This record gives sequence, C-alpha cells and structure tokens, in this order.
Amino acid sequence: MAGLGALFLAVVAATQANAQTKKTVAVFENGQAQVVPAFADTTKWIRQELWVETDFDSDNDGKKDRVHVDVTRQAATETEGLKVPVIFASSPYFAGTGSSTVGFWDVKSELGVGFTSRTPMPVIPFRPVRPRISTSEVRTWVPRGFAVVHSEAPGTGLSQGCPTVGGHPEEYAPKAVIDWLNGRAKGYTTIDGNVEVKATWTTGKVGMTGTSYEGTLPLAAATTGVKGLEAIIPISPNTSYYHYYRSNGLVRSPGGYLGEDVSVLYDFVHSGDPALRPRCDSLIRDGLFAKYDDRATGDYSAFWADRDLLPKVKNIKAAVLLAHGTNDFNVVPEHSTRIYAELKKEHKPAMIYLHQGGHGGPPPLEVMNKWWSHYLYGINNGIDKAPRALIVREGGGRGAPPVAYADYPVPGSAPVALHPSADGNGIGVLGVDAATGAGTQKLIDDVQFSGAVLAAADKSPNRLLYASAILKDSVHISGTPTVTVKLASSKAAANLSVFLVTLPFDNTRAGSSGMNGIVTRGWADPQNHKQLTHGGNYDSKGHGEPLAPGKFVTVIFDLQPTDKVVPAGKRLALMILSSDREFTLWPQAGTELTVDLGATSIAVPIVGGTAAMKKATAN
Repeated sequence: MAGLGALFLAVVAATQANAQTKKTVAVFENGQAQVVPAFADTTKWIRQELWVETDFDSDNDGKKDRVHVDVTRQAATETEGLKVPVIFASSPYFAGTGSSTVGFWDVKSELGVGFTSRTPMPVIPFRPVRPRISTSEVRTWVPRGFAVVHSEAPGTGLSQGCPTVGGHPEEYAPKAVIDWLNGRAKGYTTIDGNVEVKATWTTGKVGMTGTSYEGTLPLAAATTGVKGLEAIIPISPNTSYYHYYRSNGLVRSPGGYLGEDVSVLYDFVHSGDPALRPRCDSLIRDGLFAKYDDRATGDYSAFWADRDLLPKVKNIKAAVLLAHGTNDFNVVPEHSTRIYAELKKEHKPAMIYLHQGGHGGPPPLEVMNKWWSHYLYGINNGIDKAPRALIVREGGGRGAPPVAYADYPVPGSAPVALHPSADGNGIGVLGVDAATGAGTQKLIDDVQFSGAVLAAADKSPNRLLYASAILKDSVHISGTPTVTVKLASSKAAANLSVFLVTLPFDNTRAGSSGMNGIVTRGWADPQNHKQLTHGGNYDSKGHGEPLAPGKFVTVIFDLQPTDKVVPAGKRLALMILSSDREFTLWPQAGTELTVDLGATSIAVPIVGGTAAMKKATAN
C-alpha cells in the first residue's frame, strides 16, 4: 500500500509540473485568432509608457524628437516568456483636438485670390500626465493574442516636435516605434531621461491600422519600407494632402469642412506642450505653410509632392488591405483607389474593401482577423489567395457582408463614351452616339444654388444637364469616369464642377457630403487646361494661366472613382456647373461658361461596356 501511495503522489506531482510548464498561447479556429480566457483578463494586462527616439528634429531644437508610446500586453509575455505580434495605432488625435466649427478660412473669395481671412481656432488644452494614450484596438486584439501599441504623432500630446501635416516626420515617427519593437531604436522611460526600456516580449511582427488621419499613418509608415511592418489596414486614408485640399489645379475644401486647409488641420491637432507651440507655429504654420501652401492658385508643387504617398508606394513591403466608402466626399475615394492601382502595378500584396457609406468604415472583423492572423502569426487561412476586391452592394450597411470580386474595377468594366446634346438648361440628351451639330450652350455661375438643387430642377440657367433614356436594365458602374469639357469663360478664372447623377434626383443624404442621387463628382481649374490633357492621377507642377475671355479650351479630368449599380427606372445624367458651394471657393455670381457640346463627353466605366449601356437604354 505504501508503494501505491508513493506512486500516486508522484503522478500528482508530475501532473502539477506539466500544468506549470504548459504555455498560454494564441488559439486559431477557421483561420482566425480566438479569444483566450487568460489573455482576456484585463486585471492582469501589463501596461507600459515610454518615449521612442526618432531620426528627425522637426522643431529644430538640436535634439532628435521623441514620441510618446504606450503598450498593452498579456501577462504571459512577462510570466511565461510568451512573445506576441503587435497591432499598432498612431494618431495626432489621441490627446484631443481643436474645434471642428471654428478657425476655417473664409471661402467667399474671388478666384486667384484664395483664402484671405480666417478666425483663430481655440487652443487645445494640454494634459501633462497621460500614461494611457488610448484604448483603441485593445479589447479586440489583446484577448486574441496580440499586443496593442499606440503612439502620438509629433507635436501632439506628450510627443516632442511639431505637427507637419505629412512629410518625413509623420512617415518616420511610426517607423521609429516599429524599429524599437525590433530592437533597432531606443526607447526611454521618460521624455528626457536616459533609462532605456526594451521590447523583449514581441516577435517583432507588426500590423498597423486606423481611420482617416489615423489611416494615413500606417500607409505613411509602410512607404519607409521598415522591416517588421508586415501588414496594414488603412481605413479612409488621406494619401495626398493635395488631393485633400486641391483638385486638378483648383482650390477645393474637403466635404463638410468648407475653408479647411493645411494650416487649419495643423491647429486642429497641435496639442503638444504649450511652451513649445510658439516655436512650431513660427516654423511650420506661419513659416513653411504660409510660404508654400499657395491658397490662391491651387497648383501642385514640391510642397504638395512631399505630402503625396503615391510615388513612395514602390518602397512598401507590407501587405495592404485598403478600406473606403464610395460616398466618402471628405477623404474622397481616389485616395485609396490610386494607391491600390499602384500596389497592383508594383506587384505588391493588396486587397480593397469598398462600401456604399461615407467616411470611415472598417472591413468586417472576420476579414481583419484573417489578415492579422495570416500576416502576423503565419496562419494559412487563404486570405492571401482570396478575391482582391470586397464590395458592399447597395442597400447594405457598413456591417453587411460584401460581395467578392476578382478585382477592382470589377473585371469586364470598360469605358463607355456618352455625349450630350439638346437643351441642357432644361434636361438635354445623353447618349452613346455623338449628335451632329450639337452646338454650344451657356450656364451662369451662381454659388447660391447647390448641386443637388440644380440636379433636381427641371430648368436652370446655372447648370447644363443631359440625361440618358430611362434604364430598362440595371447598369453597374465600376471604376473612374473621365470627363472631357470644351469651354470658354467670360472671365480670366472660373471654377468647373462636373457631376454624374441619377434622375429623378434623390436628395436623401448618403455618406459624407453626398446624396443618393449623386453617383460621383469632380472639380478642375480651366486655367490648368495645358496640364489637363488626360485623366488619371493629377500631379503636374505646371502653373495655371489666366483664361482669355471667350476663347475655348479643353480640359480632361477624372471624377471620383466609384462602384455603384444604377437600377432600372433611373436615368443616368451628366451635369456641368461652375462653382460647387459644398467644395469650391465662392466667387461673386455672373461668370458665364460656354460649352461646346460636340467636343464634350464623359467616359463612364460600365461592366459589360457599350453593349451593356445600349441594352439598358434600348427602345
């Protein structure tokens, strides 16, 4: 009996020893990381605060800037030696922002003058103690086996330096944090001390995500080619500040924020140490921006090129899943589609998720989970071989299951040239066949009338409107429409705004500064006609020139990319106007535009091409 008792005690001891040595690890089902109870216990999470040293000195004080960082990780990373990958979010917003209603430039301005007056934006309160920067992403990903890291952008919160609204500091600040996670940069326990802290608890594999400005920074970091950044999910990212504040040589506000410009955004995020703010104001807002942002002409320049991520896509090593709303007229859809097209051109791993809403809207959690699980944990779940485009169809909310397509634009989409004719002050004709002797038509600029009001009007001298026959079948538009307009102006400068709409016009709000009746829209400066000779990405550094009143010029430019199915019973219509009160400057009414209809057309990307359009409009 004594021998049996000893054997029993030995078995118990061995069982206990095995239990003590068993590691807590991430668990995966159906290719997705699952919530692990030991990881989900918030009372045992380890939280750290530190400052990571960058490679730049944005405030020119002779010292490299440090950025404020926090970490949330599982207890097992400390007690069991567990190493985990990281979900990383960086932002200029974490410490608070300025006013979204005060501090904008006055858009009531004649063209060529630009914004001339602006009310001050209230100062952002400073919080000197903030050990926990943010809780974003934490409750979703820490229980699933990922650490979560946040950092504050330069010149915001407890990060040193100045906000630069794009450029090197915003690209290389998150890079420094990724370098720290991989042992290549130094982190310190205080903002100005020399006690180092190291990230011994991570595998070094990092994924970044965020929305809007916070979606810009993952892409900005990826363009540095930093090792360890394996995957990103930018949601509604601003990929070019020119494309945010200008359009084809024209001064244009982002939807919903008339009069915003780089200086406004600078004030909106400048939440850093108040003692250092005057220095940054002098260097950046009142120095660099005032000299180069050119609020008068809207032309592209080296200043804007430095804040454009498209030329830097070739450096990206991370897998990219872009997400955007087709009704986002704040950060318009081209910000994502232009990057996606370039990623494909460079043969980079990329997917795109599009929904029918406005600004923001992440991919479904299942898709993001598979993305992180595959690229950060190496789980073979097929996400890298899945169809490249996920598109939520009409009527589906942001959480609705998307339809998978092989690519975007949807394969089979081809440009269909549509030509205007007849009286556009009423409702003219838009057809596949060009009309002979279409002649010219005139419109008078008057910014008091919105695009929606003009599209709904049976007659108006302030716009030209041309509609197709009533659709007998649905038409799937997928891609980027390109418009060609031959016009003459009665003045040396004029706004040009073009809409693609459906009639009868539906003015129900949709997305960000959009309506259900607006398929897409675009804006251009006729003074830049020498540069506007084709569609595609606008990055010409040529300057606009005053128009000779009465002399015809031709401008060719893209409207915003989209993916929409226009249902049977609607009419597809082209609308041309001058000033768009929701986006452009507001000059005094009276500028007259004369449009040569025979040399004006719009190429609409339709799945099935011309045959599909002819079938839908056949008598």
